[in-house]
Parts: sequence; structure tokens; C-alpha cells
Amino acid sequence: MDGTIVVAGEALVDLVPGDGDVLAAHLGGGPFNVARAVGRSGGAVAYLGRLSTDHFGTRLRAALAGDGVDLSLAVSTPDPTTLALASVDEHGAASYAFYVEGTSAPGLQSAPDAVSRARVLCVGTLGLLYDPTASTLEALVLSAPRKQVIAVDPNIRPAAIPDERAYRARLGRIFTRADIVKASSDDLSWLAPGAAPADAMRTLLAPGATGFVTLGSDGALIIPPSGEVTHIPAPPVDIIDTIGAGDAFMGALLTHDLSNPTVATEAAVAAASAACTIAGAG
Repeated sequence: MDGTIVVAGEALVDLVPGDGDVLAAHLGGGPFNVARAVGRSGGAVAYLGRLSTDHFGTRLRAALAGDGVDLSLAVSTPDPTTLALASVDEHGAASYAFYVEGTSAPGLQSAPDAVSRARVLCVGTLGLLYDPTASTLEALVLSAPRKQVIAVDPNIRPAAIPDERAYRARLGRIFTRADIVKASSDDLSWLAPGAAPADAMRTLLAPGATGFVTLGSDGALIIPPSGEVTHIPAPPVDIIDTIGAGDAFMGALLTHDLSNPTVATEAAVAAASAACTIAGAG
């Protein structure tokens, strides 16, 4: 695992409304999308999470493998694949209802010791929300060796949160160990209502950590440990939907040299913008 990026959390299927009553099944889940984005770029990446043995799970596994993602940490389960019903508004923005109980994503109870040898551990989305997976990933983060880079994208889904108080507490503990925090302006509005995005991000960052705020069509902000905030604009694109855009951003970010955060963020913004021009997470 030395030199590898481990992306941990859920793999699921987004059911996206099409014409009439037709639902298109798009492979998704924030960590799943991030792992594929890293793999497509040629980065060494492994996925940690549960994959169902059902039809959708087989497709998820094949897509990860096809993009060069190491599946040695993935756990097979007969539990059905977790589903997300997406609703897309007139601006292409998506909201979700999740079908989680008894499905694949929430049930990760342990992780192999090899994860501690990875260069980067990236966690987020439903993986930090539902137990036992959430507790497993929190333990990995808090016990990670200091040399391991911890990247967190909360990717908050308010309608899916079963216990807001417990969830906020868990995120707070995880942020104390995070080296990289990526959050959307919507995430930050939930985490720190009324605060400007950069100010809200600063409340999350541990000493020495760097924050990245995605602003949709307005691009992104870099919040460094010290110094001024940098704004990276986004190129204009024809938006079909925003599903997976934040995951494309994180995947590109992790595959670039973060000693030059401006160049890395420019690449991440470009990847997120491109993701908005296709249906689903791609």
C-alpha cells in the first residue's frame, strides 16, 4: 500500500429520473467516484468498502477494476446494493433520497492493517454517516500514522442524517486529524450557518490543514494554513447535472502535487466542470 491513495466509503447506484417515469441507473457514491477519478488519471488507488454480489454490485466492481482501482481491500457482501434516488432541478443541481437499511454500504465493520501504510486515506459522504462503516472509518482516521495524509469530504446529505448531534460530533473529531478538507458552499452553510464560505472552512481546519471550497459555477477557494485565500474561477460549460462534480474535484486534487495548491485546484476545477457536462457521475 506504500504510495497508494486509499478511498474509503460507499459505492451505490444513483437512480436518475429521465423522460416520463424512466429511471436511469448510474454507478455512484462519493468515495466510489473519487477512486475512479484517481484511477483514470493513472494514480495508484485502492477502494475500501463493501460491494454487493448482486447485479449492481457486479457493475460497481467492474467499473472500479476497469479504471485501475485496486480491489484487494473491497469486501464482498450478499446484502443488496445501496440506492440513491436523485432529483435534478432546472439548474442541474441534484438532491437525494437514500435507501440504506440492510444494504451494502453501511456494514463495513473492520479494515485491514494495510490501510495504515497508504500514502493518503480519503473518507467522506455516507461513509461518515451510517454505522458500523462510519465508526470503522473514524477509527482509521484517528489512529492513522502522522505521515499519512488524511483527506475529508463531508459531502453532507441533510435529509439522510439520522442523528444530527452525533454526526456533527463525529465530523468534529475527524476534522482534528484532517490534512485536507474539501467542502461545497452548501456543506458549509449546513456546518456553519450564516458564515461566509472561507470563514466557515477555517472553523473546520486543524493547524496546518488546507481547505478547498467548491462554489459550483463560480469555481473554488483555496484556504491555506496561513496567508490569503485564493479564488480559482471555473470555465463556462453547458451543465447537464452536477452529480459527481465534487467527487471529480477531489479525485483530481489528490492526484496533483499539493505543494502547488493553485495548479492542483485549477486541475480539480476543470475536472469538476467537465463532470457537469455528462449525465450522472460518469
